[in-house]
Amino acid sequence: MSDKKIIAVLGATGAQGGGVVDAILNDLDGSFQARAITRSATAPKAVALAERGAEVVEASLEDEDSLRAAFEGAYGVFVVTNFWDSFSADVELAQAARAARAVAAAGPAHVVWSTLEDTRKVLPLSDKRVPVLQERYSVPHFDAKAEADEFFRKSRVPTTFLRTTFYWDNFITGFAPRRDENGALVLALPIGQAALPGIASEDIGRTAYGVFLAGDTYRDKTVSIAGEHLTGAQYAEAFADALGEPVTYYPVPHDQVRAADLPASDEMGNMFQFYTEGEHDFVGSRDLDVVRSLNPRLKNFRTWLDEHLAEVKPA
Repeated sequence: MSDKKIIAVLGATGAQGGGVVDAILNDLDGSFQARAITRSATAPKAVALAERGAEVVEASLEDEDSLRAAFEGAYGVFVVTNFWDSFSADVELAQAARAARAVAAAGPAHVVWSTLEDTRKVLPLSDKRVPVLQERYSVPHFDAKAEADEFFRKSRVPTTFLRTTFYWDNFITGFAPRRDENGALVLALPIGQAALPGIASEDIGRTAYGVFLAGDTYRDKTVSIAGEHLTGAQYAEAFADALGEPVTYYPVPHDQVRAADLPASDEMGNMFQFYTEGEHDFVGSRDLDVVRSLNPRLKNFRTWLDEHLAEVKPA
């Protein structure tokens, strides 16, 4: 029987949780073993994790009893919720509350909670430029997570508040450069002249694992992470270098994003306005040297881009 300590990982087949499980499984000589928590143990990704050596357990953020059972006996728990499953801050808050209560009942030594800043400190609800969303939020998927921090504080289980950032994977799903009517490449991002901290999704999981490996160091502390801080012009320059042709940066107005006929366009417009106007503190809180100390394999943007060039390359 293994004497390794268990880290129970929510969202084990998703981007963040999957990165945590992958980091544990790749650390063959490490002192931890992965308990991959998923809604379906028979899903192909879950089966693949079991074949690699993870313990796969079924549980749901909608079922507190299942969470408590999944966390039982674990040294550490990684908690992540997914706003985009429901597009509802209230749903996400309820999920986080269940997870925090289950953590309190199971009593692990360390929790890493994937969270974000409260954007209302930069974009208050009284700011008439920015629509109030879901009755009380500026950027619901940020603000609800920030509110949920209190659930974990009240759990009295040592918690690291891991503040994430923009996934570079978003360049695969819609933010990559596109050709204009003249065939020239344009990178359209709504960040003005601000720097946008970004990260490879797998590095979130690797950094979270580094927090567990650090023992007591980051318990009851906030760790804000990124892989690199780049302006729109610098992102365009990296794309130009990788693609071998010029890429022009176009700073999309936030109101133009909000006016788009797309799901959550108001949310996206407000989010990018927060990134832009809150740049000083958002960038300043993300010390890349600290992140590298937790995750020596941390990728910069160009490394990530080279790995995904075929997926972002325009026609």
